[in-house]
Amino acid sequence: MIYWFTGQPGAGKTVIANLLKEELEKGRSFFYKVQRVDGDDLRALTKNTNYGIEGRVTNVALAQKITHFLHNNDEDVIVSLVSPYIDQREEFKALLKDKIIEIYVHTTDIRGREKYHVEGYQKPLKNFINLDTTGKTPEESLITLKNEIQFIHREMAALAFRS
Repeated sequence: MIYWFTGQPGAGKTVIANLLKEELEKGRSFFYKVQRVDGDDLRALTKNTNYGIEGRVTNVALAQKITHFLHNNDEDVIVSLVSPYIDQREEFKALLKDKIIEIYVHTTDIRGREKYHVEGYQKPLKNFINLDTTGKTPEESLITLKNEIQFIHREMAALAFRS
């Protein structure tokens, strides 16, 4: 499964993604690891300092390629990056169908990353988890997220059973 966190900088994507990774690995075999792809890590690796449209599209495209490769090798992957353009996200979701869950993380809290705010960020319109982290601790947000993920997995299992 792929868990794709999107939203403005400072909303809590990376922190909650890291908590989800720990949660998914809890109680599993020593050899089971969830892979993480983070936008800041990709930027550091590729030295991409372009925060304009072209730089962001490039960063998201790279994240998608890496994620697709890992997923095709039977890895669970958690991605956290701004990914501001809905067309890129929707194309990737169409490719992966029920193997990806998009998680839109947002807040009205001021968290110190406002200088990276993306003008023209396009919020998801359908088939996503809406995670408002305003006034919540990362742990509280994780509980909400886990409940939403469990609901989606139950729905997917019910659909598969009916088929």
